[in-house]
Amino acid sequence: MLDFLKRKKKEEKPEKKKKGFFRELFNDILFALIAVTIIRGLFVEAFAIPTGSMENSMLIGDHLFVSKFHYGARTPKTPIQFPLAHQTFWGIKLFGKEIPSYSDIIQLPQYRLPGLRKPRRGEPVVFNYPPDYEKGFPVDMKTFYVKRCMAVPGDTFEVRNKQIYINGKPVDNPPNMMTSYLAATERGVHARYMRELGITDYQDTNPFDTYATSAVPNSAYNGKVGFEVNTTPEKAAALEKLPFIDSVEEIVYELGEDRGIYPGDPLFNWSRDFFGPLVMPEKGMTIELTKENVALYGEVIREYEHNDNVNIKDYEVFIDGKKIDSYTFKQGYYFMIGDNRHNSLDSRSWGFVPYDHIVGKPLFIFWSVDRTNPDAGFFERLRFNRMFDLIK
Repeated sequence: MLDFLKRKKKEEKPEKKKKGFFRELFNDILFALIAVTIIRGLFVEAFAIPTGSMENSMLIGDHLFVSKFHYGARTPKTPIQFPLAHQTFWGIKLFGKEIPSYSDIIQLPQYRLPGLRKPRRGEPVVFNYPPDYEKGFPVDMKTFYVKRCMAVPGDTFEVRNKQIYINGKPVDNPPNMMTSYLAATERGVHARYMRELGITDYQDTNPFDTYATSAVPNSAYNGKVGFEVNTTPEKAAALEKLPFIDSVEEIVYELGEDRGIYPGDPLFNWSRDFFGPLVMPEKGMTIELTKENVALYGEVIREYEHNDNVNIKDYEVFIDGKKIDSYTFKQGYYFMIGDNRHNSLDSRSWGFVPYDHIVGKPLFIFWSVDRTNPDAGFFERLRFNRMFDLIK
C-alpha cells in the first residue's frame, strides 16, 4: 500500500567494459606521438650539434631547442614518415643497409605557415642541407644543418682576406670566431695540453673519433711542418707559448689555392678567404643567362626552383627542350657560414640555401655534454655552465 512512497530505483546501466592494459597503453602512446608530432612540426623541435663548425657559439654535444614559429612552420612534403625518426631508423640496419624511416610514394606541395619574420643577417639558422638532392631525399627529409646566416635575398656577399662584406660594407664578426693556424713543431702534443688551453679542434691521431687525441705534425704551410688547429687568436697565442711549439702562423687560402669551393667552375678561382662578389637571388629577380651566371645559378635553376625537365649544356639552359636567355627566380636564397671559418662545410662549398629549406631559429641550449675527454666521468662531462644559454 505504501509502495508509491518508495523511491523508484534508477534503471541500472550496464557497466562499461574496461579497456585492456595493452589497448590503453597503445592509445596513450598514439596520443603522445600525435602530440609530439604536432609540437615538433609547428612549434619547437630539439636538435643536437654533431660537428664543430659553429664553435665557439655551439659546441659538439650541445642540444638545442629550435623555434619553428619564428620563420613559419612548413607543411609536410613527405606525409608517410615514422615519428621521431629522420631519414633512417636510429642506426638499425637490414642486410648491412640502413632502413628508411619514410616513404616518398606520396609527395605533397609544401607551404609555409605565417611566421613572425624571415631570417636575418647574423643569426644562426637551422635548415635542410641543399645538396642532399644528390641522395634523392625530399626537401623535408634532407639532413639538418645549423650555420650563421650572413646574406639574405638581394644582398651581395663577398669575402676579402677572411673579412665578410655585405653590399660592399664589412660586417661584425661573431664573438670568439675561429680560424685555422699551423702550429710548427716536430713532435706531437698530448691532448691534455690542448684541453687545458680550451682547444678541441685540431689534427689528431684519430680524426674520425669523437674524442680528441694527441695532436700530430702531419701538415705543412709556408715551408713549415706541424699540425693544423682551429681556434681563436687568443688561444693560438697561448699555444705558441708552449716550450715545444716553434711558432703558430695563421693560415690564409689565396685565390686559386682552395679546393671544393663554389661554384666549382673554371671561370672562378675563389677560395674560402677570398670569395665573391656573389648576388643572392630574391623572388622576382631576373638575370641574363651569361656563361658566368649559368655557372653561378645553373644548379639553382635545375635543382631548387621546382622546374621540370631542366638541362644545362655548354653554359646554356634548356627548360622542356627550349633554350632560355633569362630567368626569373621563384623564391629567395640565403648564404650560410659556420663560425669555425676554416672547418665548416657551408655555402662557400655548396652555394645557396633556398627559402623553402629554412627550418627554424635556434633558441637555447637545454643539455650539453663534453665529448673531448674520454677519461672524464659522466658528471664531469656535463657542461652545466652552457645549459639554458641563449643562442646568439
